[in-house]
Amino acid sequence: MSDLQCINKVEKPKLLVLIGPTAVGKTKMSLDLAKAWNAEIISGDSIQVYQGMDIGSAKIKLEEREGIPHHLIDICDPLQPFSVAEFQERCAALIPAITDRGKLPFIVGGTGLYVESVAYGYDFADVGSDELFREEQAEFARKFGAEALLEKLRLVDQGSALRLHANDQRRVIRALEIYHLTGTTLSEQLEGQKKTSPFELCIIGLTMDRSVLYSRINERVDTMIAEGLVEEVKGLLDRGVPANAVSMQGLGYKEIVLYLQGDLTLEEAVELLKRDTRRFAKRQLSWFRHMKDIHWIDSSENFHKNLDTIHGIIAGKFKVNLEYNSNQSL
Repeated sequence: MSDLQCINKVEKPKLLVLIGPTAVGKTKMSLDLAKAWNAEIISGDSIQVYQGMDIGSAKIKLEEREGIPHHLIDICDPLQPFSVAEFQERCAALIPAITDRGKLPFIVGGTGLYVESVAYGYDFADVGSDELFREEQAEFARKFGAEALLEKLRLVDQGSALRLHANDQRRVIRALEIYHLTGTTLSEQLEGQKKTSPFELCIIGLTMDRSVLYSRINERVDTMIAEGLVEEVKGLLDRGVPANAVSMQGLGYKEIVLYLQGDLTLEEAVELLKRDTRRFAKRQLSWFRHMKDIHWIDSSENFHKNLDTIHGIIAGKFKVNLEYNSNQSL
């Protein structure tokens, strides 16, 4: 049984979750909700954990946090990998601590597996590892390319292949390794998890018209370049973070690395990043669509109307009548 499954078995603690694809508007909405519901925010993003990876991960700046505590940001050196199991472990300590302070734990993010694993207390059994198998798959990728490795995964685990990007070589190899070691796929293991939550759970999902979202993604990439994404990636490489590090497989980093290595022009790298981000947003939505218990909100509509709607959803779910000010706790 995981630590999350053991949390407060007598009375389930409340947990608010805000999910949605990149560029859909989670950050602004999360600040307003956190202020209204006396919440502390836990970042559910697999790249924002890394120090110095700010622009490419769209990390909220300290001065933009409006005094609201944000957790699991800048907690890991980019030389070190960070996993979903570590995310679970951190949340297993954070959520009771936030609750004990009289605050509402509030996960905000777009990394589907991270968020879902905590929301439903997934128990990831240690299936072991096979270093020789990993090396063989890495050599296959070097010889035939990342897309060919992803195609190998697609042949045995189509679900995982759809969720992963070809450049996310570590996770592609791990999915292949799980099948190699157990004879069952990662997708089957995820489907086999109990979809019951150790929390009194309220999940809000933000979505919007696909064309509007894609336009926002393109604008965000242009803004990242203007704010110094190239310089950020160069700085990481200069300080010794290898291009194949887990952290550098994040969107915005692997594409700019190709430019800095001379494999692409800057214009080509930017267009690749826009395309990859649009595809990533599509995969995010596909992941979230298979989750249950989500209250979907079209964030392209009136912001204040949406905010009032969400307040009503949260009040109904948690069965509280809350005046929207930060002086009250749940």
